[in-house]
Amino acid sequence: MGEETAATHELDVVEIQKILPHRYPMLLVDRVLDYVPGEKVIARKNVSVNEAFFQGHFPGNPVMPGVLIVEAMAQAGAIALLTVPEFKGKTAYFGGMNKVKFRQMVKPGDTLKLVVTLEKIRGHAGLGHGEAYVEGKKVCSGELTFMIG
Repeated sequence: MGEETAATHELDVVEIQKILPHRYPMLLVDRVLDYVPGEKVIARKNVSVNEAFFQGHFPGNPVMPGVLIVEAMAQAGAIALLTVPEFKGKTAYFGGMNKVKFRQMVKPGDTLKLVVTLEKIRGHAGLGHGEAYVEGKKVCSGELTFMIG
């Protein structure tokens, strides 16, 4: 008998925009590498020197703002949430963040790997744990709360 492999669910930016309402300059997920609706998502954000926020953060020393790293994790988590059939077509709002830690700066040319696991969904609210990595090193982690509107 052949060995079964788990299906990978990839989404490109066009498919992501069918799920999330965000658009440039606030869409911070470029590709979904894999996801399980209502459970987990693994996504990617390519950090380019052309990002609007680098004009002022900081001239001569471009660093991605930490709040935008957390926003990227929240958007990735929203994809896992909004692919649940009962939430299709809805908007996930960022409800809060706890225990967020930044471990390393994110610079132009970096690729953020975003991993978000949804730990609890009750009614129209959810709690998840997000982590962001650059080249295998954890750069940010935290608890994320979502509300579905």
